[in-house]
Amino acid sequence: MLENIFTEKAPAAIGPYSQAIKVQETLYTSGQIPVDPTVGKVTATEIQGQTEQVMKNLKAVLEEGGASLQSVIKTTCFLTDMTNFAAFNEVYGTYFGDHKPARSCVAVKELPLGVLVEVEAIAITK
Repeated sequence: MLENIFTEKAPAAIGPYSQAIKVQETLYTSGQIPVDPTVGKVTATEIQGQTEQVMKNLKAVLEEGGASLQSVIKTTCFLTDMTNFAAFNEVYGTYFGDHKPARSCVAVKELPLGVLVEVEAIAITK
């Protein structure tokens, strides 16, 4: 059975999709972009601030679905400019600590709302 996951602590979907879907003990998140859910828009302009907001949004969705950053098994990360890779990694790494999920990181031409970064995850629920 599929369970739709929604939290007001992360931005609402800007299209026909769910923030996450839970299937048995696995949670699949949609890509999180750096929209600040308290104001409904992107407030950070540089990669560090945008990555920080993305990770906060991802954490909120994971927690609503019964998972955590420590239960993430795979992420897919999208950057509009690979020159931001090191700065992105610096912030991303602070959220996972010693836990290092499998990851793909790809450069894309553009992302919704003109943001610099998007991250999606697959996690095991508690």
